[in-house]
Amino acid sequence: MAKSWYIIHTFTGYEQKIERTLRDMLERGQLDSNVVCDVKVPSEEVVEIRNNKKYVKRNKILPSYIMLEMDLPQVGWKPVCNAIRHIQGVTGFVGTNPQEKPRPISSDEAKSLLQQSGEIKGEKTVRVKQNYEAGDHIKIKEGPFASFSGIVEEVLLDKNKLRVNVQIFGRETPVELDFLQVEKEVV
Repeated sequence: MAKSWYIIHTFTGYEQKIERTLRDMLERGQLDSNVVCDVKVPSEEVVEIRNNKKYVKRNKILPSYIMLEMDLPQVGWKPVCNAIRHIQGVTGFVGTNPQEKPRPISSDEAKSLLQQSGEIKGEKTVRVKQNYEAGDHIKIKEGPFASFSGIVEEVLLDKNKLRVNVQIFGRETPVELDFLQVEKEVV
């Protein structure tokens, strides 16, 4: 037996309720803590800028899904899986029929989801909800180029940055800026 991550499908909006139910069942001994090791609702931090204010919220990475770390035995897995399937709001394990032993996701998929949600220490990523496009006029709010204006040349979503052309000493100079350092300029 080895620990693996499994995905259960839930009704939309029931993720936190089911996570609490699973944790309660573990505390009360209704689920074996040697079999069900951890429960996660993968979510990521999203920063949105509206009206020059920064709003931070958590968005679910996989809406309607919960990750379970389990050490399922070859014999005796059915009672544990049936107890999980019978929780109100759970529709079942992803990729299997109720009569089959659930299949785990790959370790790469699990690592990717945990990194995205910031569960793996030191690798937390914050996604910025952006609404910038190439050609937008922006004003720089922070950093060494504060109070300069420029035009967005390229949006680098994976880095949460913009490549902006800024007029410095009469010359167009490309500058890479964080989404949080700029704001749209009304032209």
